[in-house]
Amino acid sequence: MNEQQGFSTAGIPTVFFVLLLGAVGLALEGYGLVHEAPVVVAIGLGIAIHLLAGFMAKGFFQVAPNEGQVLQLFGKYHGTVREEGLRWTNPFCSRRRVSLRVRNFESSKLKVNDSDGNPIEIAAVVVWEVIDTAEAVFCVDDYENFVTIQSESALRQMAQNYPYDAHDDGKPSLRSHGEVINNHLRDEIQARLEKAGVHVIEARISHLAYAQEIAQAMLQRQQANAIVAARERIVEGAVGMVAMALDKLKVQGVVELDEERKAAMVSNLLVVLCGDRSTQPVVNAGTLYGG
Repeated sequence: MNEQQGFSTAGIPTVFFVLLLGAVGLALEGYGLVHEAPVVVAIGLGIAIHLLAGFMAKGFFQVAPNEGQVLQLFGKYHGTVREEGLRWTNPFCSRRRVSLRVRNFESSKLKVNDSDGNPIEIAAVVVWEVIDTAEAVFCVDDYENFVTIQSESALRQMAQNYPYDAHDDGKPSLRSHGEVINNHLRDEIQARLEKAGVHVIEARISHLAYAQEIAQAMLQRQQANAIVAARERIVEGAVGMVAMALDKLKVQGVVELDEERKAAMVSNLLVVLCGDRSTQPVVNAGTLYGG
């Protein structure tokens, strides 16, 4: 079922028409009271016109900006009115208001397992709007509740496809590849809400953390990984500095070192550059080779 334009006319001209009918009814009733002969006919006709005017008045309704009124005639879908302002339609039609404004909600914090089997807590913010009022009203029972449940289901499914932390540089993870994850989540939710006439504008992770029972252990692992990565960078830089120092000494001819002394110098420089604590200098007052 797709949305169709419902029948309606401008409300202001119809108001004047209904008022005119009411005036005609009053005039006929007054005429019937003044003239004795056609009194029954005139009064009856006036009452009938009054009833018609009152019945037509039931067809007036208002449409606010970014709003649609879904019309049903004897249970059958009769179209949707999106024109703003005062409108008039068949008085037999029932009407249901559907907001077309952009809405958002934040899911509850879900506890799921990532692709590595680690329990995590995750939540998301979903921005959505109704684009097909007929599908939203007639294809699902409660489209707002449908959006909430299906979004959380899609979030749970998406979280199970990625690890919390990236083990390989090329593989996306929940923590490091935000744009990829958000796009996947949006597409996953959109696929589930297509039948409800809902368009998902944006979906973003709003909360991401390890579950409480493993949070401390995972924090220690992250700290260990950070220390190892920092050590690798320090060693890489220290080796480059030692090589540069040996090259400078050789090119400038400051001192000639044999292989044993070069090894000792490399060892001392690496200790100085890679140590956790500041080193204490030792002054050699003898010859180059001790003495």
